[in-house]
Parts: sequence; structure tokens; C-alpha cells
Amino acid sequence: MSIRLYDTSTRQVRDFVPLVPGCVSIYLCGATVQSAPHIGHIRSGLNFDIMQRWFAYRGYQITFARNVTDIDDKVIAKEREFGIPWWQIAYENERAFNDGYTALGCLPPTVEPRATGHIPEMVEMMRGLIEKGHAYAADGNVYFDVKSYPEYLALSNQKLDDLRQPEGEGETGKRDQRDFAMWKAAKPGEPSWETPWGRGRPGWHLECSAMVHKYLGPAFDIHGGGLDLIFPHHENEIAQSKAYGDAFASFWVHNAWVTMAGEKMSKSLGNSVLVSEMVQRWRPIVLRYYLGTPHYRSMIEYSEDALREAEAGFGRIEGFIQRTVERCGTVDAAPEVPPAFAEAMDDDLGVPQALAVVHTAVRQGNSALNADDKENAVARLAEVRAMLGVLGLDPLDPQWVGAERGEPGTMKSMHGVVDSLVRLVLDQRQAARQRKDFATADAIRDQLGLAGLVIEDTPSGPRWTINSQ
Repeated sequence: MSIRLYDTSTRQVRDFVPLVPGCVSIYLCGATVQSAPHIGHIRSGLNFDIMQRWFAYRGYQITFARNVTDIDDKVIAKEREFGIPWWQIAYENERAFNDGYTALGCLPPTVEPRATGHIPEMVEMMRGLIEKGHAYAADGNVYFDVKSYPEYLALSNQKLDDLRQPEGEGETGKRDQRDFAMWKAAKPGEPSWETPWGRGRPGWHLECSAMVHKYLGPAFDIHGGGLDLIFPHHENEIAQSKAYGDAFASFWVHNAWVTMAGEKMSKSLGNSVLVSEMVQRWRPIVLRYYLGTPHYRSMIEYSEDALREAEAGFGRIEGFIQRTVERCGTVDAAPEVPPAFAEAMDDDLGVPQALAVVHTAVRQGNSALNADDKENAVARLAEVRAMLGVLGLDPLDPQWVGAERGEPGTMKSMHGVVDSLVRLVLDQRQAARQRKDFATADAIRDQLGLAGLVIEDTPSGPRWTINSQ
């Protein structure tokens, strides 16, 4: 079965047929770095990380470009608000985004270009569009003439007569208020670059068209991003690039949002949950499970209860892995995932259905352990590791092994502190058992239970876990 993806432009799930056999080219609209990332931003990175991993499993050679918007109205507004140079704000937040991607186990992109590094490519594209009659200069700005491109708004399924184009400060000289800015004239004290039409800076949309053209060429396979980017950003990208002469993207893939109280999580609404704060309170692999396992096109309503449910769900998987390794030794991942898992992933990256296959294998493996059927338990663990590897969730993978160690004050180091304290109490319980003081041993276990810990005696010694009930 071939991989099938939901294509926003056709509003249907289609068979993926690459432009170049055996290769896939992906462009993801990445971070706008006016502030640190919340979990909604990182969800997009996770969704496309899982896509990248599945294409790799299916044998594709991948070129994955994810941009950084390091100059725009929001970054400049932060400069005015805090009195810090725009480039310092942008770079600090770019690092915060990359720290977040890394913490949650995302593979690095093939290339991660910054907008400010591609001004010549933007100038070249504007020149071509002006020559073709699709753009014009006015008052130092350069605008795209939306009426010159008949297919404008096809992606978002809007009508031009009903359109209200978002407009920025200083956008003067428009022939039509629905035209959008590709280049903005310089204002006093703002960063600017020289062009044939005067000094200025990029508009939000032009940068992506220019960088896609440079790194992926005039035609590529998949363009991704959040649902909120369909209009105006992706619609305007399409207009610029196709009017310039590029075929542009074959597929448009959009991930849904993380919401709070039904509202999209965003910095402007003040309802965001920063990744840097979340990894202090939750293990990063649990956050990955929480954000990466719902279907990419479904909304995630953020709540502490939902995170606790995710922690419990992943805990069941992790517990089976730990028990099997303790009883049977190290088990390598199977060379292939089970057919039902592959079928789910091929069908528009059906991670929830694929995860159900994981949990079925875990239940079967636990039953095998209870029956002392080590051969069956080992076989199930090999399958589970193969499936978790595709999802970036294998706790035995080197990226997660030792992840409990961390800097003082982090969630990682706190887990280590708790582990040391619990081990001390368990040593006292073990000493009580050895002197046959079972009443004291049972009392210690009961007290730990009241504290929310489950104690399990294993051949290699007692092990504690947090009660997920």
C-alpha cells in the first residue's frame, strides 16, 4: 500500500506519488522567533518529525527544509517593547525553539534557513514578478497584484470579492487594498536592506517562496504548517511562486492546533504553555507522547488531566519494556513493524490507530510474561520497539537513555532526587524483610502507596513507579 495524505488543496486523501522516485521533499513553515515556543508550536514540529520518520522507514530519501522567520512586524515590536536589538531577540528565541525540538526528540531538518540570509533571492523574485506584471512598487513598498493571478484563494476556498486582506502599518500606495506586501519600505530605526525600489525589509510571505525556490527548486512534494497559515500566508506563497513560474507544492498538509478552553493556543492571547516550563514538570518523552500521538489533523485540548492520562498510557508501555528487559535481557527492535501498524501509518499518518497496535502488543506481552512465556514476550517487545522507533518514543533509544539526568532544578534532576530518596526507603524495607520483620516491610510499602507509588518486587530488586490510577 502506498502512503496516502490528506491534501488541503484538493480536500481529500490522495496517494502520495513523489516527483522524483524514491525521494521526498518537504518544506515546513517553522518558527517566527519573537518569543519562546509554546507546546502548540512544537506540536507542528513533532507532527512533521513523525512524517519524516515514516517516509524514512518506507525507504525514501528525504530533503526537509524548515525556515526561521527572524525579521517581521512581531520581532520589531518586541525590540521596541524591551529595548533589545531585534537580532538578539530573534537568535535567543531561535535557540529556544531548537532546544524544544531537541528535548522532544525531533530529528534535525536537512536545512533551516533564516529569512535575513536570503534577501538577494527575494529581490530576484520580486524583480521577476514586476517584469511579469504580477507585482508593482509604490512608496518604497512592493505589492503583489492579487487580481493578476486568477487562481488566488483556491487553497482557502474564499472569494476575492469578500476578501479582507490583513494589513500592516505603513502599507501605502496600494492599487487595491486586497493586494499584499512582499516588501515593506524602511521606517526610521528599523532594520532594512537595499533594493532597486529603496531600502526596506521582507514581508512575511515572500521569504518562504524565495527559500523554497532555492532549496527545493521550482517544484517539490509537500508543504506543511499549521491550519492558521492557510490564509493569508500559504495562499500568498502560492500566488507569488506560481506567478513567478514555479509549479510549487504537490501536497499541502496542515496540522491542527493545541487549544485551551476552546481557543487556539497563542502568544497574543496569553494562553500559551511554554515548552521550557513544561519540561520542568513533565518528562520530555511523555510530552512527545501527549503531543505526537493524536492525529495531526485533530485538535488537542490542553489540560493537566489529559497530560496525566498520557503519562499513564506511556507508563503502561514503558512498564512492559522494563519488565521484559529485566527478565529476558536486551531485545533489539524487529526489522519490520507489524502490518496493521504500517497500514495505519500509510493511511494519512494514522498515529492513533497505529498506537492501538502498540498497546495490543503490550497487553499480549504482559500476558506472556505472566505465563512465563519469555519467547512470546521477547517477540512482542521487538515489535513494540520497532513501532515506537517510528514514532520517536522508544525509551531504549540512545536519545532517551540517560534522559533522567539533568541540570539542578530541572524535571530530569528532580526525578533523580526522588529516585534516590525512594531507593533509600526501599533499602530499609529490604532490610526489614531480611530480618523477617514483615510487618515493618508491609508498612513501608503501604506508606509509599499512600504517597502515590507502586512497588513491584522483581528478580533484580524492587522497582517503583507512579500510580497512574
